[in-house]
Amino acid sequence: MTKTALAMALTMSLTGSGAALAQSSPSKLVLITEQEAKLPAAAATDLTFRAGITRGPRVLLVSPASDASVQAPVRLQLKFESYGGAKIDPASVKVTYLKNPSVDLTDRLKTATQAGGIDVGAADVPPGVHNIRVDLKDSDGRAGTANFTLKVAQ
Repeated sequence: MTKTALAMALTMSLTGSGAALAQSSPSKLVLITEQEAKLPAAAATDLTFRAGITRGPRVLLVSPASDASVQAPVRLQLKFESYGGAKIDPASVKVTYLKNPSVDLTDRLKTATQAGGIDVGAADVPPGVHNIRVDLKDSDGRAGTANFTLKVAQ
């Protein structure tokens, strides 16, 4: 190990940033391609299912703000919340771009997905309005779903 690499490793271990770097998500990834953005919009559905009194996990859009129009690349940050001591199962998270046909974005976000949420520093998204759905389950088998819209300016 060179002196520079040793000094860097020592600095990261002392500041605690080594663990953060080891677990960080990709700094930039193509979330939606131009071809996918040109697909026709998915048919609008307005189905609400309510069953039982237990609360399934929630998905919260942290960044970008839900009503904001942003420039690409986009900081995409989602937070997962579970209830009753259950944990989010990262393997159950499925992210879908709502087009016809729908586009599964799950594999693209796999390295950025953890039990606490999804965090991508720079997601490459073409200009337009993009509707995305996130489905997940907790360790008790309860399901949660959230839809959000990314508005990307020219």
